[in-house]
Amino acid sequence: MKLRALIVDDEKPARDELAYLLGAHADLELSEADSARTALAAIEADRPDLVLLDIRMPGQDGFDVLKSALTLPHVPLFIFVTAFDQYAVAAFEQNAVDYLLKPVAPERLAISLERARRRLAAGRAREAEAMAALLSGLGRGGPPCCRLAVERHGRIALLPAKDIWLIEADDKGVCALTDQGRLACHAMPSLAKAEERLAGLAFFRANRAVLVNLERVAELAPWIGGKYLLVLDDPDRTEVTVSRNRVREFKERLGL
Repeated sequence: MKLRALIVDDEKPARDELAYLLGAHADLELSEADSARTALAAIEADRPDLVLLDIRMPGQDGFDVLKSALTLPHVPLFIFVTAFDQYAVAAFEQNAVDYLLKPVAPERLAISLERARRRLAAGRAREAEAMAALLSGLGRGGPPCCRLAVERHGRIALLPAKDIWLIEADDKGVCALTDQGRLACHAMPSLAKAEERLAGLAFFRANRAVLVNLERVAELAPWIGGKYLLVLDDPDRTEVTVSRNRVREFKERLGL
């Protein structure tokens, strides 16, 4: 019996490598998706038996795919393909969801696929329950925190996300442009960490140095070199450039 397997990863080389490894298993029919949006569309339309899902993707991530899949009539079996540390891996194991650590080893992949075959043969009754437990265990079961810790007047203040226009990194660290001025972010060593902390909110990685709050964008226009120029609604009408390789995702986030 053929199993329909969907590979989800925003990086084509990663998809190609996994497809190559899966090609050694004759009972699989493969398809691919390069984003959370296309993955959910494929899950709903094609009803795959198995989804091999990357966690870290621009915009919506693998956990967003997981949460949305729980609302669909057909819930596939998920195998995470991740570079998460052992603490997170332990959470996957505890909640009976399989995982593969990057780089994927063929032998470990074979074990994962055999587990998936057994689970699928036994039925899907517990899949939604197991995935909900996983999301809860990783702090992703409820809405994301809508406040950001910043340093102000020698204290740590918690600002609502709506009061922040953008977050940017420079040689001094990570700072937020807010309704109360430019403030240093607390316990935020990198822009990547800020992006992770604000996952699920309206913040978008416009370029290598800036996260912009899409709810504070007043105007936008195509720019030179395939880029986009954003004008924020702060008093200074701050301008932010969306790099060319992020324009497609930017348009998807705004539904353009």
